[in-house]
Amino acid sequence: MKKSLLALSLGTFVLGIAEFIMPGISSFVAQDLNISIPEAGHLISAYALGVSFGAPVILLSVEKYKLKSVMIFLAGLMLLGNITAAVAPNYYALMACRFISGLPHGAYFGIGTIIASKLAEKGKESSAIAIMVSGMTVANLLGVPIGTFLSNNFSWRMIFVFVGLLALTAIFAINFLVPDVGNQVTQRFRDRFKFLKHLAPWIVVAATFTGNCGIFCMYSYINPILTSVSGFSESVLSWIMIIAGLGMVTGNLISGKICDKYPMGLVAGIFQGLAAVFLTLMFFFAFNGVFAVIVMFCCTFCLFALSSPQQLLIIKHGKGGEKLGGALVQIAFNVGNALGAFLGGLPILAGNTCNYSALPGIPFGILGCILFVYFYFRYERGKRE
Repeated sequence: MKKSLLALSLGTFVLGIAEFIMPGISSFVAQDLNISIPEAGHLISAYALGVSFGAPVILLSVEKYKLKSVMIFLAGLMLLGNITAAVAPNYYALMACRFISGLPHGAYFGIGTIIASKLAEKGKESSAIAIMVSGMTVANLLGVPIGTFLSNNFSWRMIFVFVGLLALTAIFAINFLVPDVGNQVTQRFRDRFKFLKHLAPWIVVAATFTGNCGIFCMYSYINPILTSVSGFSESVLSWIMIIAGLGMVTGNLISGKICDKYPMGLVAGIFQGLAAVFLTLMFFFAFNGVFAVIVMFCCTFCLFALSSPQQLLIIKHGKGGEKLGGALVQIAFNVGNALGAFLGGLPILAGNTCNYSALPGIPFGILGCILFVYFYFRYERGKRE
């Protein structure tokens, strides 16, 4: 495995903890800042809004700079956002820090996808991208449980100090291990948007949005689901979150291998359809603790089984605008997260138990499946990959 890909994955490791830590520590943050659980869920939305704003603005501002230099700058933004979050004095300050933390996310994935595909052997691009993305899945396997442990035993602020130090490490790793691959400015500014005239990239973006929105209706509230519905104590949550992270790791790596052999639209459609099934099961059977943990694993497996095909499909169908396309997928992913966190909180605000958060996610999951299956039949069926 190339050290350069591992260096890129360290950056996604930092982003993974920063993005996914909130569901695991939402109850601690809510208690400390004297806010409600749904209000704590808005901190997920703040990060997602940072992604949505930062991706296009940053990518269109750094076109003349080398890709490696931009990646170092983005790691610096990760450092700034998380260190300031650790010392945020109140809810609104933390909201602003979460917004800053999200700014580099989309651009990092957009540029990192291009670098990973350039460093990959021919025919192994999907696996190379999966390695880069694996940092985010490992973050959920190790980083998020560590953060939950620190929150439960010390303070939720400690996790942001930890993430800030990891961001500093990523700066050095990218600087010394990632080779210079140029800046890929080969066409006029307006030509970078030409790929958006075609339907294919819009289907990928729409399917990414709907699919992630569906899963995050439930996963944004996994902490209160497991404690208030499934009956687990907060002291064991850090161990349970390891299981969620294991689902993400295995889903990402297995999907990367499958997508090297089979049409990616079909693979994504199957996993998206399974996600809708698992959301339904969580709604009905969350009261059974063991079953709820198994379903949580399956949901996180599907969540990251979709990551590699989403990223590579937008690269293949975004010729001339690969960086922007990769960022658009991350915007769709995170806007889906933000809307999912909002919609999943509505049944809870209405007085229902937390497992009802899965209910509004089911139709979104079904729609994501339909979009990917349509993509397969229109652009992949009968065509040699």
